[in-house]
Amino acid sequence: MIAQALALHLPPPSEEIRVVHNPQNPERPFVQIMDREQVLKDAEVQESAEGELIDPKAVPVNVAERLGFKCMNCGTYSTPKDRICPKCAKPKSTQITRGVDSPFGDLLGGIVEATLGQLTDKDRVTTTRKRYGKEEVVVYERAGEMIMVLDQKTLEKRREIEKVSPSKVLVPLERKSFVLSTGASQTELLGDVRHDPYGSHPNLGTPPYERVVAGTIHEAHQGVLFIDELPHLGHYQRFILTAMQEHRFPITGRNSQSSGASVRVDNVPCDFIFVGACNIQDLEHVLSPLRSRIIGSGYEVLVDVTMPDDEMNRAKLAQFITQEIRQDKRIPPATGETVKAVIDEARRRASRIDKAENALTLRLRELGGLVRTAGDIATSKKSKFILPEHIEMAMKRSKTIEDQIKEKYGTYQRGVASDMTGAQKANSPYHYWNQEHYDDRRGYE
Repeated sequence: MIAQALALHLPPPSEEIRVVHNPQNPERPFVQIMDREQVLKDAEVQESAEGELIDPKAVPVNVAERLGFKCMNCGTYSTPKDRICPKCAKPKSTQITRGVDSPFGDLLGGIVEATLGQLTDKDRVTTTRKRYGKEEVVVYERAGEMIMVLDQKTLEKRREIEKVSPSKVLVPLERKSFVLSTGASQTELLGDVRHDPYGSHPNLGTPPYERVVAGTIHEAHQGVLFIDELPHLGHYQRFILTAMQEHRFPITGRNSQSSGASVRVDNVPCDFIFVGACNIQDLEHVLSPLRSRIIGSGYEVLVDVTMPDDEMNRAKLAQFITQEIRQDKRIPPATGETVKAVIDEARRRASRIDKAENALTLRLRELGGLVRTAGDIATSKKSKFILPEHIEMAMKRSKTIEDQIKEKYGTYQRGVASDMTGAQKANSPYHYWNQEHYDDRRGYE
């Protein structure tokens, strides 16, 4: 909630990150940072070079035939995916007719016809036309079920764009300011370069710049990066430390067996606000250098587990109970007396667990579980409402498994010993079954 609140107060991102092809050394692509004005201007140029989409029936007949829209036999228009005319059942173009006369026609039939037609058919037709009394070059291209027309001005703009080194948008301008990276792998967190089975072959392979994938630390540029259960990242915390300190982090292939391992993109921006969370018992597993950077540039916050027991907070707790019921969508509503019973339990838990007087617990996950358990009990009893008696039954039913074992067997160790086989007892160092020499501490040492 803190991380999302921070993201709401941040201005929208103002930079777009692109990876640009390096003609001198393709495996070392460049990084290009575009501000909002440059991105919008570039989008206008791209739109002006896109051409005009028209219906296949609006182009010259010979063009429609060569692009596979019109049947040369009956004149029927159909999708270019159909190599055989759906009306006259004949090949739509002369290229497919030649395929029928091939020596493989008797063996493979329609498969060879379709394959040969697919190989010889064209996706674009270049011709000329007269417009405003002048003759100009025009290109007709397939665009799904439509045809795109590129006039001479559009073609000139495309040539200008092609002169610039090709690029790929790595982190778009329009993006979310809040990035969740809990449980992320090394590839997801730091980025990667995809494998190319053709080894970046100029004709068959994919250029290195197109295979670069951003990590969440780069996607959070000018935003908030949130990682819950931070210690579970282990030694990956060192990379977050570097990214926080340098505000940029390189992207390279993470698999040494992949062709992407030889590709590296340096100085990729990752200037973000970092928010990490963990439980108190896991605090020692957060790297000391990372904590040092956090303390030096931000704050360490111990979240409150209780709140004052006043009228406003009781109303907020009642609102929380209502939200839990609505989000579940399968349990009945609660009565006013039931809400009071839950608030009383929140008061008891604040006193029993956190030793706080005149307070209400903020351990809302456990409290929400209590409400849902009571709702399940009410549903099983076909009650229209969650009643206080259902809350009492839920408090007994929602005990932890350790408490249930102690309640049934007297102690946790006796419960574990009752479920052990003879072989397990013979090899166990804890001797749970030996009640004469029982020591309550042994099971935890």
